[in-house]
Amino acid sequence: MAKRIVGVDIGNDAIRAVEVLDPAGARPTIERFHEVPLPEGAARSGDVLEVHTVSASLKRLWSEGGFKSKSVALGMGNQRVLARDLTVPRMPLARIRESLPFQVQEMLPVPVADALLDFYPVSEAEGENGPVINGLLVAAIKDAVMANVNAVELAGLAPVEVDLIPFALTRVHVRGEQSQGTTALIDIGATTTNVVIATNGIPQFVRIIPAGGDDITTALVQRLDMAHDIAEQVKRRLGIITAGAAPEHRPAIEVIYESTGQLLNGLRNTLNYFVNSHPNDPIVRIVLTGGGAQLPGFSAALFELTRVAVVANDSFSGVKVAKSAEAGIGHSDSYSVALGLALGSKA
Repeated sequence: MAKRIVGVDIGNDAIRAVEVLDPAGARPTIERFHEVPLPEGAARSGDVLEVHTVSASLKRLWSEGGFKSKSVALGMGNQRVLARDLTVPRMPLARIRESLPFQVQEMLPVPVADALLDFYPVSEAEGENGPVINGLLVAAIKDAVMANVNAVELAGLAPVEVDLIPFALTRVHVRGEQSQGTTALIDIGATTTNVVIATNGIPQFVRIIPAGGDDITTALVQRLDMAHDIAEQVKRRLGIITAGAAPEHRPAIEVIYESTGQLLNGLRNTLNYFVNSHPNDPIVRIVLTGGGAQLPGFSAALFELTRVAVVANDSFSGVKVAKSAEAGIGHSDSYSVALGLALGSKA
């Protein structure tokens, strides 16, 4: 019997879930997806802060969404997670993972005992002392992961996998034609921006930047004394397009432009770092996703800074969607993380 898995994305203000039938098969199928709001302060940047509140929201999500499976794939991807290049002697993957605590302490901001470690192999090469494997070290703060796991278990669900969100996004947006050559996937969320660069569909480089769309809203609130909901509306309406702007809108546009410029420059520097360290893998396209990427003018500004084609991608375009789930397909982009988590499950 084909297996079902539910990818769960815990955001700042909502929990989103996608149930996928046969996620590891040739034709994975989205059977249903749904979201429920989260009370303010229950979670922040993917970290569960109020376990019982999030657990109650998960129960509501399952009830309203009609999910059949209780097997859950969770994601981590904020400033409490890091991914760094790591080269190790060639050996079985199980042995590499066993050896990580003894060789990565200097790369971590916390003691090894307080972190969960994993290794993602990328390529093999010949080193000075023999064959090596180049890959990515993934480390997450243990307490943050366990808070999310506890919330899921309190809801009567079974967490079967915890994955890196940038990897999940790659499965959704860097596939088919978009996987050819080297692609930079940039996902701009409310408080976190994920950058993953993949060559022929294989992630080579990951950076998690603690900045996102909420920083722009906060700047408007603080500098122009706007109410938060008004600032959010102004940001979404004006963006950084200055042509034809009315004089009364210029103060807001200047704030948005300045705040957005910091993120854009950070993204440019991140991409340049990869290009300089991988001269044989030029970036041929940027796939831009996430709520923050909808800011008017952002895509054009990113192109101006990088001179790399910037494209969008429909989250559900590469998978089959059951008829029962087709009604809400217009909102698919907000489910990218949940879908990618489900697709990566090996349970």
